[in-house]
Amino acid sequence: MAKLTLLLGGVRSGKSCFAQELASLQEGLVVYIATAQALDSEMERRVAQHRRERPEHWKTLELPYGVARGYRESGLDAAVVLLDCLTLLVSNVILATCPPESIDPERAMAAVDCELDALLEVIRGSSAHWIVISNEVGMGVVPPYPLGRLYRDILGVVNQRVAAVADEVFLMVAGIPLPLHFYRRHSAGGVGKAS
Repeated sequence: MAKLTLLLGGVRSGKSCFAQELASLQEGLVVYIATAQALDSEMERRVAQHRRERPEHWKTLELPYGVARGYRESGLDAAVVLLDCLTLLVSNVILATCPPESIDPERAMAAVDCELDALLEVIRGSSAHWIVISNEVGMGVVPPYPLGRLYRDILGVVNQRVAAVADEVFLMVAGIPLPLHFYRRHSAGGVGKAS
């Protein structure tokens, strides 16, 4: 039976560190799914830092999108799957679907829904403990451009959907994991459909 843990928080709140601690407590194979793409020198440094912080015996899959398909095709039988992170996964899907010069909110949301539906299906069919990281971006400044606002709104919906089906949710603040208590959403559309 799969277990799903969602870790939310701001940048540098301790999400990745706590996720790695949780994963290290488990017996068996840990699969780390990285959604970051090293498209510039800053991201190259961040990716390299994350690689150095991970235990060498963990298996890493670099999947900027198509996470469900990529995990299935890997053939790995993980005890723990650490997905770092939904934040970049959503961004990658939006940008692959809608270039910044031609924003189509409905098309972007449909593509993200498709990605998330496939991911949640793989999680439900798994026996692994899934630890999923995502940023809480709705507490900051309203982005000054349409693509940024679209991204913020879609990520908020994605976080709600994952939290609604998670076994446990933590909000990371200054390196401290705060457990969140929530109710599960039930609607005609099924569990995990946020409005």
